[in-house]
Amino acid sequence: MESVFFCTFVRRNAENEHMKKTFLVILLCAVTVIGTWAQEGKNHNLEVAKNLDIFNALYKNLDMMYVDTLDANKVIGVGIQAMLQSLDPYTEYYPEEKQKELKQMLTGKYAGIGALVRYHQKLKRVVIEEPYEGMPSSEVGLKKGDVILQIDDTVMTDKNVSYVSSHLRGEPGTTFMLKILRPSTGKKMNFKITRRSIKMPEITYYGMRPNNIGYICLSTFTGEPAKAMRRAFVDLKKQGAQKLVLDLRGNGGGSLAECVDILNMWIPKGVRIVETKGKMKRAGSEYKTRLEPIDTVMPLVVLVNGETASASEITSGALQDLKRGIIIGTKTYGKGLVQVPNVDLPYNANLKLTTSRYYLPSGRGIKMKEGITPDVVIKPDTMANITLYLDRLDSTEVMFDYVVDYISKHPTIAAAKDFHLTDADYADFKQRVIKAGFTYDQVSKKQFDELIRTAKFEGYYEDAKDEFEALKAKIDHHDLGRDLDAHRDEIQQMIEQDIVSAYYFQAGQMQVGLRTDKTLREAERILTTDGEYKKLLETAQKSGNE
Repeated sequence: MESVFFCTFVRRNAENEHMKKTFLVILLCAVTVIGTWAQEGKNHNLEVAKNLDIFNALYKNLDMMYVDTLDANKVIGVGIQAMLQSLDPYTEYYPEEKQKELKQMLTGKYAGIGALVRYHQKLKRVVIEEPYEGMPSSEVGLKKGDVILQIDDTVMTDKNVSYVSSHLRGEPGTTFMLKILRPSTGKKMNFKITRRSIKMPEITYYGMRPNNIGYICLSTFTGEPAKAMRRAFVDLKKQGAQKLVLDLRGNGGGSLAECVDILNMWIPKGVRIVETKGKMKRAGSEYKTRLEPIDTVMPLVVLVNGETASASEITSGALQDLKRGIIIGTKTYGKGLVQVPNVDLPYNANLKLTTSRYYLPSGRGIKMKEGITPDVVIKPDTMANITLYLDRLDSTEVMFDYVVDYISKHPTIAAAKDFHLTDADYADFKQRVIKAGFTYDQVSKKQFDELIRTAKFEGYYEDAKDEFEALKAKIDHHDLGRDLDAHRDEIQQMIEQDIVSAYYFQAGQMQVGLRTDKTLREAERILTTDGEYKKLLETAQKSGNE
C-alpha cells in the first residue's frame, strides 16, 4: 500500500501542470456536451411543437373543407391508433367507451353469467358452448348446445355473438330472463339469472401425477394467483408431492408483483428476481422476494410454449437463471416490456403505456420475439387438417352436435381421467360425419395444385401430364372414412375433451388432454430418471443457457 501511495504522490507532483491542462480540456468538453444536450432537447421540443401544430391545422382544414362531414371520434381515433402502432404492440389507447374492457383486462373480472357462447353455423343461432363451473350459467342448469332465443324482451335469434354477449353481461346483481331452446328435448325453457362478477380461476387444474409428482397449470398472473398457487402447492405437498411440474403454456402473463410472490415459494427471501429500467427514473424498479420460501430443494420443471409471455417468461427465466428449475417446451413469446396499465387522459380516457424493459437475475433481457430458450426443446404434435375442420371450421357442426346428443343420453360418465369413448361410440360418430357430407381442404391437394401451376409456368407440365393426371385422380378421390380412421386418436381425444368438460368443466377437460401430452411425459421422465434432473441443471449452469 505504501509503495502504491508513494508512486501516486510522485506522479501528482510531476504532472501537476499537465493535470491543469487536462482539467481545462475536460471542462471545455463538458460545456460542449451540455450545450449539445441542451440543443438536442431544444430541437426535440421544437419538433414536437411543430408537428402538433401541423396536425391541428390539418384536421381543422379537413373539418372545414372536406366534402363530407367528419366523425371526430373516428378520424382522430384512427390517427391515434396509427401513432401507437408505430411504437410497440402493447401501448394501447382506451377511450371512455372502452373502460369496461380495460378494467376486465386488468382484473380478469366481468359481470355476467359465466359461460362461453358460439355461433352455430348450421342453426344460424348463438348457442351455449360451455357453462363455467360454479357460475350462474351452470348453477341454473344451462347446458352445452342450448340455443339462446331471447334475453328479457329482446329477441336474439338473428343476432351475432358479440351482440348476444353484450346483453348477457351487465352490472353485478341485476337479474334477467333468458329463454332457450334445448335441442335434445325440443323444449323451450326460461331461466331467471342474476348476473355477478365473473372471474376465471387462475389455476385451471392441479393434482397428483404418478411417482409422487405434483402438477399445477397456472393460466394467468392476473388477479391473485400467488394465493391460489400457495394453496395448491401446500395441498400437493400434503398429498405426498416430492417433485413439481408447473405448466405455463398459454399463460400470457399479468402482474409482476404476483409473479415475484409465486417465485418466492421456491426461492429464499431477499433474492433479486427482476429489474425494470426505463427513460424515467420512476420506471426503474428492483423486485426481490420478501417472504420465507415454502420449499427451496424440491425438483421443479416448468412447461412453456410460444404463448408463454410477460410474467410467465419472468417466472421461467428467473428459475432458469437461479438454477432453481429446468424449462421444457418451445421458445417463449418474447415480451421484455413492462406497461403502466392506466395513464389517465382527458375525458375519462386511458392509455396503457410501455414504460420500461425488464431484466432477469443474470442481467439478460428478453428481446421482442426472442423469448426464453428451454433447457429441453420438445415440439408439440401437429394437428391433422381434418381434426381442425371438425373442431371449429365445419359448417355442418357435426362434432358439436354429436357431443350435445351424447351428453343428453348420458346423465353421468366415468371420472375425467378414466373416460373413453367406446369403439361403437366412435363408429357412430364416423357415420354421422360421412352422412353429414363433411368436407375439408386437404393440404396435399393445395400443395398439388401449386405444383401444377409451377410445372405449367416452368414448361414441363405437358411432358409429365399423364403422371400428374394419375396423381390428381388419387388425391381428388380421398376416402373420408379412411381419414377418420387414420386420425382417430386425436379426433377421439378432442371429442372426449368436449364431453368431459360438460361434466367436469375445464379441470376435467385438461385431465383428458394430459393423457397424451408428450411435453409432460418428458418432464416426468426427467424427474424420475436417476441423475437426469441434476445433470440438466449443471449443463444449463455451464452453458449459461445463452
